[in-house]
Amino acid sequence: MNTTAKALSSANPTWKIGESLDLYQVEAWGKGYFSINAQGHVVIRPSLEDGREIDLCEVVQGLKARDLHTPLVIRFSDILAHRLRHLADAFATAITENDYRNRYAAVFPIKVNQQRLVVEEVYRYGKEFGFGLEVGSKPELLAVMSITENAPDRLIVCNGFKDDSYIEAVIIATKLGRTIIPVVENYEEIHLILKHAANYGVRPKIGVRVKLASEGAGRWRESAGEKSKFGLFISEILDLHALLKERNMLDCLQLVHCHPGSQLQDIRRVKDAINELAHVYAELKIMGAGLQYIDIGGGLGVDYDGSGTNYESSMNYTLNEYASDVVYRIKSVCDARDVPHPKIISESGRAIAAHHSLLVFDTLGSSKLDQFKVTGKAADDYRGSEELPQPVMDLFDSYRSVNERRVVECYHDALQAREQALQMFNLGYLSLEFRGLAEKLYWATCTKIRDFCRKLDRVPEELENLEDMLSDIYFCNFSIFQSLPDSWAIGQVFPIMPIQRLNERPTRSAVLADITCDSDGKIDRFVHPRITKRTLELHELTPGEPYYLAAFLVGAYQETLGDLHNLFGDTHVVHIRLQDGGGWWIEEIVKGDTANKVLEYMEYDTDELYPGIARDCERAVQEGRMSLTEAQAVKRFYENELNGYAYLEVE
Repeated sequence: MNTTAKALSSANPTWKIGESLDLYQVEAWGKGYFSINAQGHVVIRPSLEDGREIDLCEVVQGLKARDLHTPLVIRFSDILAHRLRHLADAFATAITENDYRNRYAAVFPIKVNQQRLVVEEVYRYGKEFGFGLEVGSKPELLAVMSITENAPDRLIVCNGFKDDSYIEAVIIATKLGRTIIPVVENYEEIHLILKHAANYGVRPKIGVRVKLASEGAGRWRESAGEKSKFGLFISEILDLHALLKERNMLDCLQLVHCHPGSQLQDIRRVKDAINELAHVYAELKIMGAGLQYIDIGGGLGVDYDGSGTNYESSMNYTLNEYASDVVYRIKSVCDARDVPHPKIISESGRAIAAHHSLLVFDTLGSSKLDQFKVTGKAADDYRGSEELPQPVMDLFDSYRSVNERRVVECYHDALQAREQALQMFNLGYLSLEFRGLAEKLYWATCTKIRDFCRKLDRVPEELENLEDMLSDIYFCNFSIFQSLPDSWAIGQVFPIMPIQRLNERPTRSAVLADITCDSDGKIDRFVHPRITKRTLELHELTPGEPYYLAAFLVGAYQETLGDLHNLFGDTHVVHIRLQDGGGWWIEEIVKGDTANKVLEYMEYDTDELYPGIARDCERAVQEGRMSLTEAQAVKRFYENELNGYAYLEVE
């Protein structure tokens, strides 16, 4: 019996918290930050301590009482602080174990989550470790220049293509006392750096990105290799070295950089890239370059599905293994070439930010294919006077014949009869009423077969997809395109589960559909350690009671990449922190987009929208189609909706 069938089976109705933890793989992908309490609610443990936890349901209810309705993004600031400490500790341990004679610092790439509050929190929490920031564009640099006021010990790395004014901003930041390194991505940038350095009278710190020959891995494998978008060929680096030597500025070349790819799933690719970069560092150092830093770029993965495998949504290594391999390989190369150990820099944005944010959304209803009930007796299921067509009679027979020994045969019979019924309808030989009856009988037969299959030790191969075929659609109040764009764009698997009723056995199997008018607005791939799981086990919806789901590990890229499909804008965002004495408190609230705001994004003049409706109301009053009271109510309604949340607000 497959995992879904086991979870949904009505046999053994008792259900324990541990079964929910196992079903949704919480301990595998949650890394200790998430669990379930005795009430069956998801809890957050930012410091990984059992006694210090936040009840997610309690938070959602508390926010609702403050008129902050789902969907909403909740950021747990303490998790962000813990991720930074975890990263620092892993490298500190590796440095000690390998007798590495320098230190490590992360620079957070703000493209991962450019929201001001997130960047400021990362910068604040990273202070004790000497962590810095990375930018990839001129606007990002302008923001970071302000954030890093009076912090000469915190590194700023500047990546991306650079124009004249970008480089000038870098040199100005140098003049203001920042420790800032522009990384040369294409050769022409070095001339801009030298020009502005001369104009402002500074000796800049310069970095260079190496176009590695080592292959990348995963979805972003082309970030590395000779066809990669950024970086200099070795011959270009040698030309740059010669140019700086000619200008007596070899001491300014202080950093070598590579980017082996994002979400690296295979540790072997990490080892290959670091080894190659370390040799480039050693050669340039021997040639007189003033190198102080080796920047290993991003790539440190997040185990989204908890499988710990070489799979696109996972990684086959731990953070400690990653840090140990990086430190060991750089040390080995430097010791072999008798050059000083450089300061190690990484741009591990995904690993820093992903865990601290989650998206909570409510369900609006469901569509079920196993809702059709029949007795199997024509006299009870059909009250008309016409003679039953042969395909309909065959479907009755298939339904009545289902038993454990004939599940495959009955399924094939029902499938053939249904196809014949549809052909007859399309040729005009079958009435709409009979087509409806055929549809009802077919799905009822499939449901009956599925229920028998749940009792079998091994499901026949022809029926393995029956559970998925009969799965529900749960309609959810959010936009995938806005809040989980990687789920739609690249098939990223995010952990998703209910945040309540986890002490009850789930009895439904479903895919999730969002509220956009787009067939791609659905999620049908879910966390599982071994297979591609196409449905999610959920609870039966109870009329009048809210049912909340959450998507976890969404703190990296999702808020930045989201779009305005159907004009669903940014959700509410709330920053939550643990209180010292227990409980939680709200640190920051960022209200989500109103209808007015998203219309303005699309260049609608919102000042002209309300007057147009007001004029329509006046005409309706004058023509007797509406009373003055009704007209006033319509205008108030329209104005309120313009200023209301862009998402559905369910009572």
